[in-house]
Amino acid sequence: MGHKGTLKVIVVRGKKLKDEDAIGKSDPYCELWIKKDYKQRTSTKKGTCDPEWNETFTFNVDGDHHLYLRVLDDDIVSDDKIGEAKVDLNEVYKAKYISTDVKLPALLGLTNHGFVQLILEFSPH
Repeated sequence: MGHKGTLKVIVVRGKKLKDEDAIGKSDPYCELWIKKDYKQRTSTKKGTCDPEWNETFTFNVDGDHHLYLRVLDDDIVSDDKIGEAKVDLNEVYKAKYISTDVKLPALLGLTNHGFVQLILEFSPH
């Protein structure tokens, strides 16, 4: 039962993003992938914990189960990870359209490092 088609992902915004290593504001960007060898990323938003991205990405899907996302703090030395999460695509295949706040769980999931609001649209081929 493979779902083939196009997955459109709109990265709307981040909320209350928190980088453990940074003091004060972050310069966050978001990386997205379904398969490791094809990562897409948003632009970097300077000096904010609540970035507004409103950027759209398209993936071809063929029975894939998850969309992975990672939010990083753009840093000169090395980019610090703010958090990562995966989104179950089965709901999107069923509903064709969902808007969701994806939590970025911290270690052990006891606290979280904010949310990313995504809109996902699936168009079967």
